[in-house]
Amino acid sequence: MNIGKYRIHSIISGKFKLDGGAMFGIIPKPLWEKTNPADSANRIALVTRQLLLVSDSKKILIDTGMGSKWNEKAVAMYDIEPVTELEQSLRQLGVQPSEVTDVLLTHLHFDHTGGSTKLENGKLVPAFSNATYHVSKENYNWAVRATDRDKGSYLKDNFQPLAEQGVLSFFSENENLFDDEIELVNVNGHTIGQRLFKIFSGDETLFYCGDLFPTSSHVPLPYIMGYDLQPLITLFEKKELLPRAVQENWKLIFEHDPHSDAATVVATEKGFSVGERFNLA
Repeated sequence: MNIGKYRIHSIISGKFKLDGGAMFGIIPKPLWEKTNPADSANRIALVTRQLLLVSDSKKILIDTGMGSKWNEKAVAMYDIEPVTELEQSLRQLGVQPSEVTDVLLTHLHFDHTGGSTKLENGKLVPAFSNATYHVSKENYNWAVRATDRDKGSYLKDNFQPLAEQGVLSFFSENENLFDDEIELVNVNGHTIGQRLFKIFSGDETLFYCGDLFPTSSHVPLPYIMGYDLQPLITLFEKKELLPRAVQENWKLIFEHDPHSDAATVVATEKGFSVGERFNLA
């Protein structure tokens, strides 16, 4: 689909699984398993969904998925199943990895930036050799000093080489990107300094949800991940953004939903829920 000057492509670069209880926090399993059935290890199916934005002058990738730098133990733990290498998916869309101009990172958790680096001749290098990688300074500072609670989600092999190679750039505060057609939305509930991306032109808006709404099942207010560092902040952020999404008819892009690329949101007597579902293709 097209938004303003951008042609938007949705890419599923991999599949993986995480514990259903952790994904839905305080919500009882009999409720969340209706839409997200668990396997024998209580894990639910998830995907890594990236966006590629192509204009006459830019080729912009949003997040980079799990990557392929995993050992056998991790592959078994997360049931990682690469659908196709991210670089191969780009080539299928007519884009060489070297042509990517910018990589926008919501945050530096392993399932969002794992594909940012790759092993080349035994050395970790940026996967997109001519790209500038963008992330919030707050999230980078948090990532390099992560707490005992969340340091397992911040794997330095995925982002430290970017800083060392001088290709990591920090978003400016309250900055809109690339001729004001991509608005940054700062959220801090899931982790510190996560940035979400509102891509808009005229009355058409896509909102890339990152881990505020990882799946369509997380639209209702109480459905908040146990992984979130500040769940009450997440609740506040959802209350702030969902009325705008309804009023302005945003299409929410779900980074981890295995079934739907995107959906609109409706307000009902029982709260917010998913409206129309659709796939970007």
